[in-house]
Amino acid sequence: MLRRLVNGYQVSQAIHVAATLGIADLLAGRARQSGDLAAETQTDPRALYRLLRALAAVGVLEERDGRRFALTAVGDCLRSDAAEPVGGWAAFVGRRSHWHAWGELQHSVQTGEEAFRYAHGMDAWEYRAQHPEEAAAFEGAMTDLTRRSQRSIMDAYDFARFTTVVDVGGGRGALLAILLAAHPHMRGVLFDLPHVIASLDAVSPDPGVADRCRTMAGSFFEGVPAGGGAYVLRAVLHDLDDAQAVAILRTCRAAMGDDAKLLIIERDLGPPNELPGAKFSDVNMLIGQGGQERTIDEYAELMHRAGLRFIASTPGAFDLHIIEGEPA
Repeated sequence: MLRRLVNGYQVSQAIHVAATLGIADLLAGRARQSGDLAAETQTDPRALYRLLRALAAVGVLEERDGRRFALTAVGDCLRSDAAEPVGGWAAFVGRRSHWHAWGELQHSVQTGEEAFRYAHGMDAWEYRAQHPEEAAAFEGAMTDLTRRSQRSIMDAYDFARFTTVVDVGGGRGALLAILLAAHPHMRGVLFDLPHVIASLDAVSPDPGVADRCRTMAGSFFEGVPAGGGAYVLRAVLHDLDDAQAVAILRTCRAAMGDDAKLLIIERDLGPPNELPGAKFSDVNMLIGQGGQERTIDEYAELMHRAGLRFIASTPGAFDLHIIEGEPA
């Protein structure tokens, strides 16, 4: 078992390459010969076959006679249209910038500093702003994670009571588009950094959804749009240290009316010896942004420091919780 864990990076990088090449989409619905896949992906036929048979050995693909390959139920999640997509995340985490930062994990452990800045000379947000292709890969990963958890979030919490939702740091608007599609009475405001908003055409190809959503650019450390019934922070606070997280919560508090609600959607770090996904995500936050995953009690304390009152936490799938607060 330990050897499998030690060599886990090999499987991760192999899946990354397959995701980047779009292998799962090419295999959607049918088995195909590796040589045909090599021609379509402009790769070396022998090398691609060796990659595909390795992935078949760990259950991502199934190898059949004549060097033909098909998707397994696991590999099907790499499709761009998968119900629970993982391809965007796989394409992101294997990129050189992310890989290089993880290679400096020891620096973070020894100093407590973020390895990404040590590896690249700037923080992850500055780096993505200067490298649009990295920003696109990151936003693709975040969109996939949102799509993967969307049904859990929708099933766990009643959003229908809100007429206006402000998605703070909402990226490409995947969650907001889902909420607006499910609730025709609802209007939305997507708020994110200028380079993120500038890269968007619309939050949804459905005009009936897109017409009910405004996009606004700015810094959530300086202010967020006023007038929302609900302010959603999905996978935002875990990127930040406590002081930064409280600063954002305070800007949200300043924009909120007396009846507005704040909804933090994050993982629960959980008790000792459990939830390895949350624990390793916490290490990823240490490396990438200097942030951290937290327990529900820790999020409640951040709210308190920002002038908000913790109401309740509603669990969903994938260790996610909808953590609700209101003006104190």
